[in-house]
Amino acid sequence: MTDEATPVAHPFLKWLGGKAQLLDELSKHVPTTFGRYYEPFLGGGAFFFHLAARPAWLTSAVLGDQNGDLVDTYKVIRDDVDPLIRSLRRYERLYDTTHRNRKRIYYATRARKIATSNNVGRAARIIFLNRTGFNGAYRVNLSGGFNVPMGRYANPTICDPENLRACARALRHARILHGDFEDFSLGASRGDFWYADPPYVPRSASSDFTAYTKEPFGPAEQERLARLAARLKKKGVHVLLSNSSTPFVRKLYKGFSMRRVQARRNINSRADRRGHIDELLIW
Repeated sequence: MTDEATPVAHPFLKWLGGKAQLLDELSKHVPTTFGRYYEPFLGGGAFFFHLAARPAWLTSAVLGDQNGDLVDTYKVIRDDVDPLIRSLRRYERLYDTTHRNRKRIYYATRARKIATSNNVGRAARIIFLNRTGFNGAYRVNLSGGFNVPMGRYANPTICDPENLRACARALRHARILHGDFEDFSLGASRGDFWYADPPYVPRSASSDFTAYTKEPFGPAEQERLARLAARLKKKGVHVLLSNSSTPFVRKLYKGFSMRRVQARRNINSRADRRGHIDELLIW
């Protein structure tokens, strides 16, 4: 159990397809006991932070993602949270000086390149753009450049020191890796718990696709993920996945247990594609 006086961490980014609404459903599939926790598509980290609030459930974790900027941001929060907070407060002061300059500040920040050696600066930029960009989306073009337009928020939360420090505490015993999902999942062994929340299979040929890395995640990658899940399950790893409720996904995971759940999706470029949609939990 957590100390009531200790803030519980929650995602520090808005994230397309985040699992905050499905935490109760996901929790039904958490093993009573397990070794190390693996999550190879970290994204906003809602399920990880949910587990981390319960030390009896989670003692160590291997977290990964193919989005290098995202991985570096998690590492900065874990290792350098106070410098990050100072940098975000500067963004906050700059953005709040006048509403008339907000558009210029946003697009100048979006266009600005920050030295790869300045991890804190790059993490602060990612969080600022996410908190002030349209619908909180994270989208990149084929060159890897962030290209989300400015959002319309009267008073966006750019810096939340209490939650950032809570996230740092949750991440203190986690390994955070950048790379392909398969590379750091194969270390999972009997009794470990592995949860995969990949980019979803489109529900139809006309569905929007929003890339958050410049590498695509298409049918071949979905098939490779399904083969990996089967291998891990055979090893005795507790396996859980989420994906869209489509015939393709059901066929991929034939032989697995699965059930349909509903989640509300509010982030989409088209208003008529927001609302409750069916998703699958697979184990």
